[in-house]
Amino acid sequence: MMPPSSNFSGGGSGEEKQCIVNDQMGPFVVLYILIFVISLPGNLLSVWAFIRSPRATQQNASVYLVNLLVADLLLLLALPFKILYDLGSASWSLMVFHCQASAVTIYISLYASIAFLAFIIIDRYMQDCHSLRSLRLQEVGFSRLLTLVVWLLLLLIMVPNMVLPTQEVKEQRYLSCSSLKTDIGLHWHALTVFLCTALFLNASIAVLVSCGLALKRLLGSRKDPKLWVDARQAAGNVTAVALAYIVSFVPYHVVRTPYTLAQTKVITDCQTRRQLFLGKEWTLLLSVLHLCFDPLLFFYLYAPFRQTICRMFPCCRNQSVGEAEEQAAEEMMQPTTSVQPEDAF
Repeated sequence: MMPPSSNFSGGGSGEEKQCIVNDQMGPFVVLYILIFVISLPGNLLSVWAFIRSPRATQQNASVYLVNLLVADLLLLLALPFKILYDLGSASWSLMVFHCQASAVTIYISLYASIAFLAFIIIDRYMQDCHSLRSLRLQEVGFSRLLTLVVWLLLLLIMVPNMVLPTQEVKEQRYLSCSSLKTDIGLHWHALTVFLCTALFLNASIAVLVSCGLALKRLLGSRKDPKLWVDARQAAGNVTAVALAYIVSFVPYHVVRTPYTLAQTKVITDCQTRRQLFLGKEWTLLLSVLHLCFDPLLFFYLYAPFRQTICRMFPCCRNQSVGEAEEQAAEEMMQPTTSVQPEDAF
């Protein structure tokens, strides 16, 4: 076997040289370990807070937040396998398992997070826009149905990547997951990337439209101080989540398509493939970083979650009580059609 710094491995004079793209994973391993260590306590605390929250599944926004938390937990479960795989010292069976199962789980979690963040942004705009509160989109039953559709769609797209047959590959230190795929597996993988990119583009359009409407409402309310305060809060909420969405997921999708061309051997130049792989890994790391910030999102956007956390700290209790009273007063002013128990899915 050639030294780690070599671009090629294997192959005699009659064999095609194999391009190694994943022999520089040391920095990624360190950063992934840091992300895992930092995000694990926050997400476990989020699980505890949602369990203790009396209305964790009775509000429209909480449905999306809970499902976002489930996606984060899936990513946390899969991340140790990626860390071991990137180390290059894992057993062969563990590396194959990562390629067939845990890597696919990472992408299921990634696109579930994209969908639910988009739903949260849309919901935040609709919650703050009083004229839209009576729409069916604001009903809990519809939100649960929508999240179920997202999970089923992602499983339908992604699971074949786990179950399609693979080809035998000689054991090696640097295993490329695409080398395990047969032709039909590579074709399905390319289709998966296309479908998930389409999901991302649709979610991004919804995010941009919500941001545009929130800013339009803000500009149109400049002459009314009361409307200006509400519109500024709505625009701030939507813009904050939208910025997190853009920073986390847009760079990855800029690199994803050309990298897929390298995986499917449309791009064959080794140096180009190595650069695309490193670009994909850096932008994927940026996407995974949302694990650290989602607990802050739960705290900021969901008052019952915030109240549960504040009960743990005496200095926050007075603020928590004040927020509870304010939220109760706001809910009494909302139309009774916004939450209907019989619509529960």
